[in-house]
Amino acid sequence: MFTRELKQAGHVKRFTVREAAGEGWEVREEADSQLVSRVQYRDWHRVERAIMRIDAEVLDLERRGWR
Repeated sequence: MFTRELKQAGHVKRFTVREAAGEGWEVREEADSQLVSRVQYRDWHRVERAIMRIDAEVLDLERRGWR
């Protein structure tokens, strides 16, 4: 569905939301190719809230110089 990726000083943060093969949606956060968190939701409203949290974190990281 979507991926947000930010970089700074050789580091990478990636946020991904995708369909989970009939099992709902998977929300992942990775830092430097290491899995930080992985959550699976069946309720779309929870996915929407997770996306709002991702958007807020991306804004914060961009304010701190991540691109």
